[in-house]
Amino acid sequence: MQVKDCTFLITGAASGLGAATAERLVAAGGNVVLCDMNNSVTEHAERLGKCAAACIADITSAEQMQQAIDEAVSMGGESGLSGVIHCAGVVSVAKLIDRNGNPADLESYAKTININLVGTFNVMRLAAAAMAKNTPSESGERGVIINTASIAAFDGQVGQCAYSASKAGVVGMSLPAARELSRHAIRVMAIAPGVFETPMMSEIPDEAAQALAAAVPFPKRLGKPDEFAQLAEQIITNPMLNGEVIRLDGGIRMQ
Repeated sequence: MQVKDCTFLITGAASGLGAATAERLVAAGGNVVLCDMNNSVTEHAERLGKCAAACIADITSAEQMQQAIDEAVSMGGESGLSGVIHCAGVVSVAKLIDRNGNPADLESYAKTININLVGTFNVMRLAAAAMAKNTPSESGERGVIINTASIAAFDGQVGQCAYSASKAGVVGMSLPAARELSRHAIRVMAIAPGVFETPMMSEIPDEAAQALAAAVPFPKRLGKPDEFAQLAEQIITNPMLNGEVIRLDGGIRMQ
């Protein structure tokens, strides 16, 4: 699949990984629908020009995400929706037992699972249904879905039970989804980023961020959002990448 003249839906596109991916795909000649709950996504779409449109939507809402999918299909015209890069999600930190001996909040855990895992499934199912109607491209493909996992799915730290479980679920869905959607000529991949320069990272203290950067074997720094975008573009254009989770982490293994 080529990026040029194809249309992609990007969730979590107001900033960070999603915003960088939108910029790269537009630069490569693609059309993008930027989806986010943050109103600044509209400004970002305007900066990208006529090849970009914005949609305010909650990834956990079937109705709102269907509207976003429909907008992308409409933008794609005869080609429809060619791909989804799903970057939306939240980070949560909570110990099972806090310093006062109180158990973790169950609603907070369920919220993280609902956004990161159920939200991913919601976007994937709606996108797959739309792409299955596409006429196959020259390479025989109808579409590609790229989900965002995390190295926390494999190397979860203390306090990351909810976040690690949600991202491990994304990893666990990749292969069965790829197997199922193969009959529709739709590929499914996941990227598991390490520590990246995103708004999520800005929520932790500078000292902790510096320690994480120092823990990366090479390059000894935080990842840049465009490096995620580069990989997303390579997945789109390489038809043999399917049913796999790619760690993008500079070799870091969390302790």
